[in-house]
Amino acid sequence: MELRAKISAALKQAMKDKAADRLSTLRLINAAIKDKDIAARAEGNDDGVGAAEVLAILGKMAKQRLESARAYEEGGRLDLAEGERREIQVIEEFLPQQLTEDEADKAVDAAVAEVGADSIRDMGKVMAILKGKYTGQMDFGTVGPKVKARLS
Repeated sequence: MELRAKISAALKQAMKDKAADRLSTLRLINAAIKDKDIAARAEGNDDGVGAAEVLAILGKMAKQRLESARAYEEGGRLDLAEGERREIQVIEEFLPQQLTEDEADKAVDAAVAEVGADSIRDMGKVMAILKGKYTGQMDFGTVGPKVKARLS
């Protein structure tokens, strides 16, 4: 089942179950996707965003909520932090399984070999390969330094 269809089905089920928190998060996901669709149509892409872009949206939403939860915890607002963590759980249902540390290292090695990268100048090419294959499966903020160290 396509990712958008899964989200829509989950939204309908949340309405039937009267799960207010889950419904709220799913509506936020739908709104973010529709915003990107509108922006893509304005740029001439009549089909809207693809599955990879939807995964990127979900990954960004999860990361934002994680940062918010940390900020709330530092501020002593544990109730708000818990709400953010519940939203993260709903969002992560639609994200693919995250790669382990070893799997991420192997993916970096494979991308370096695929590009034939031998210097730091090839880092952009390697990152493009990784983003194309592993969007939503790895945190590129932590993978970037690994690629840099591998090419240095």
